[in-house]
Amino acid sequence: MRRSVIIGTGHYLPERVVPNSWFEDRLDTTDEWIRSRSGIERRHFAAEGQTTSDLAIRAGRAAMEKAGIGPEDLDGVVLATSTPDFTFPAVATMVQAGLGIKRGFAYDVQAVCAGFVFALANADAMIRAGLASRVLVIGSETFSRIMDWTDRSTCVLFGDGAGAVVLEAQEAAGTSDDRGILASDLNSDGSLRELLYVDGGVSTTGTAGHLRMQGNLVFRHAVEKLAKTAHVALQKAGLTPSEVDWMVPHQANMRIITATAQKMGLPMEKVVLTVADHGNTSAASIPLALSVADSENRFQPGQLIVTEGIGGGLSWGSVVLRW
Repeated sequence: MRRSVIIGTGHYLPERVVPNSWFEDRLDTTDEWIRSRSGIERRHFAAEGQTTSDLAIRAGRAAMEKAGIGPEDLDGVVLATSTPDFTFPAVATMVQAGLGIKRGFAYDVQAVCAGFVFALANADAMIRAGLASRVLVIGSETFSRIMDWTDRSTCVLFGDGAGAVVLEAQEAAGTSDDRGILASDLNSDGSLRELLYVDGGVSTTGTAGHLRMQGNLVFRHAVEKLAKTAHVALQKAGLTPSEVDWMVPHQANMRIITATAQKMGLPMEKVVLTVADHGNTSAASIPLALSVADSENRFQPGQLIVTEGIGGGLSWGSVVLRW
């Protein structure tokens, strides 16, 4: 049975590290206040002139090197972002050119913090349908560009970064070699769009705008919907939470991650955490966490991994895979 298998991971974080103390000089906040409410200690901000595509190219190249492939081996690039370099073309096309990929498709997916899950499921569907054999899937964000630096409830939470995986079609992955993506579950509810959005756009204000969030309501929806989508994806794969070896969640904040793990019945020892060091990097957070854990050799062959994310829209989803 043809399955999509992750054969390489990579990530890139901008050089500039911003500790919580940076905000103490600019806002009515403290390091203790930020840590206690989010679990975040520091985050990375892109340098002036450094774009979402710049970060994505670095992460994509690292994933390709880990996979041992060149640009000629890829059939496409699927990139998740809400902070593109331009309104168009797609960031993925700039990454394609930057990596020297001369053929195949390249397009963006926009589902905010759930973007990488949607992109991964998208690429998996194309591989299963026989439309591609190898796809580079990236999540890349420069959320520091859309922050309202007077809003302490949001600007302290987000950071910039990029993560990537290479998906490869393997015919034996679903038979003699049990690995690869097993199931996915994707959802959206546009009636909840005002809970988390950016107040700018081409056809509305003509400006980039700033992020706006009703944090308490987002928290309630996140915990309920993340646990449910993970359960649904596991059920589709014929599995239960008790069989999960690792949960790699969207790194929104520690409160959401902890509450979701509890609802799933998973101990925190099974949860990959990067939120303290990266903050919320939106669509980049899950591939960043996957790559960091992979670089630390935390995943073992055959282990069951569940990823889940929720973002503006609201949109949320989960992908279950075997390493």
